[in-house]
Amino acid sequence: MRRRLAPLLAAVLLATAGLGTRPAATPGGARAIPAATPNTGSATESAAPPAADPALVARGAYLARLGDCTACHTAPGGRPFAGGLAMATPVGTIYSTNITPDRETGIGRYSEADFARVLREGVVPEGHTLYPAMPYPSYARLTEADTAALYAYFMHGVAPQRQANRDSDIPWPLSMRWPLRFWRLAFAPAPRPFDAAAYPDPRVARGAYLVQGLGHCGACHTPRALTMQEKALTDRDGADYLAGGAVIDGWVAPALRNDARAGLASWSEQDIVEFLRTGRNRFTAVFGGMTDVVAHSTQHMTEADLGAIAAYLKSLGGAPRDPYRPDGATEAALRGGDDGARGAAVYLDNCNACHRSGGQGYTRVFPALAGNPVVLDADPTSLIRIVLFGSTLPGLRTAPSAFTMPPAAGRLDDAAVADVASFVRAAWGNRGTPVAASDVAAVRRTATPAERARAREAAPAPR
Repeated sequence: MRRRLAPLLAAVLLATAGLGTRPAATPGGARAIPAATPNTGSATESAAPPAADPALVARGAYLARLGDCTACHTAPGGRPFAGGLAMATPVGTIYSTNITPDRETGIGRYSEADFARVLREGVVPEGHTLYPAMPYPSYARLTEADTAALYAYFMHGVAPQRQANRDSDIPWPLSMRWPLRFWRLAFAPAPRPFDAAAYPDPRVARGAYLVQGLGHCGACHTPRALTMQEKALTDRDGADYLAGGAVIDGWVAPALRNDARAGLASWSEQDIVEFLRTGRNRFTAVFGGMTDVVAHSTQHMTEADLGAIAAYLKSLGGAPRDPYRPDGATEAALRGGDDGARGAAVYLDNCNACHRSGGQGYTRVFPALAGNPVVLDADPTSLIRIVLFGSTLPGLRTAPSAFTMPPAAGRLDDAAVADVASFVRAAWGNRGTPVAASDVAAVRRTATPAERARAREAAPAPR
């Protein structure tokens, strides 16, 4: 998710136009973060110690899971944390770096202070600023104790891998890094302790620390300004925080606030916990970039931390919108053999067996379409993409069964996909806007090689 943003464009815009202002920093005067590791003191300037406390290494391993570090720093088929993952930006491709403790190609020469500065400020020992595809604006609020635990894990719990970092494919002069310094000074907060005192409920405070910090949820789920910084880094910065982001890798990052239609207003805390733990709940199923987040990160969280995240998200307000209200007219029409509505016949032929005439699907197997926030979203991109290229609900530790929706791109043309998407968005009380064939064509053009291959495999054989 955060790895596919366009940070370099922001740096160029900032350097040439001087746009934007620094977001409000988190106030000081913090008290201890609930459930955090006790403070071990400030970072040292020495290289990694010859031995580390096994409990501290284990704590760091858990924190690395919370931060989903493997998602960016492990390439498909590559060695853990050795980097090399390609990240597309509008001006070229950048590649994630080796963060194993190899002393020649990784971070093995980093002191704890070096590590902390990279993590929380985005500045490497050589002095240059990282592309903010590395979400250091979020990590700025990590505690010193958690930073120390992460350092212990990456130095003592990760196997060193000799793999040189790859230069970006961004052409000169856009490849110059000096504008990134000005972007960082303008938009990244100064590192300081998280202010847990702002949240009277310790459980909500813990959830806020995880969501705003290591979870860096706002990197995808908060809208961005012209210069590509998040419009809000915490809920204290305004209602833009977690109000829904842009299209990332072809998928819309939805609102995580309590919006009545496309947000979490209808979800209980337990619904959120179940979704993060299993990738599914009574409303929807995981897809797109969030699939990796659940697989690599949230399914491994403790129940206490999942509950804290849910409590925090449910504490956020939402945009005033008409709530979803079920309507049985569509189900009655389909059961009565009436397929005259636009897209109804396509739905019956391709979708009804799994999602049913009432749009309720089969709970935790085939997601409901009636009242589904993805279907209700004002931007139909994710819905179109799922219809075109399918999706797989992965098997996880506590939900081992995997289920796949086959792609329809090889058997349905743009008009048919637009018809069925429009039908789903209008049926069962959804009251969404219609989809045009041109909308489908635009999404089809963005297909990845893997999506094209799946569509070809699922296409019917020529007669």
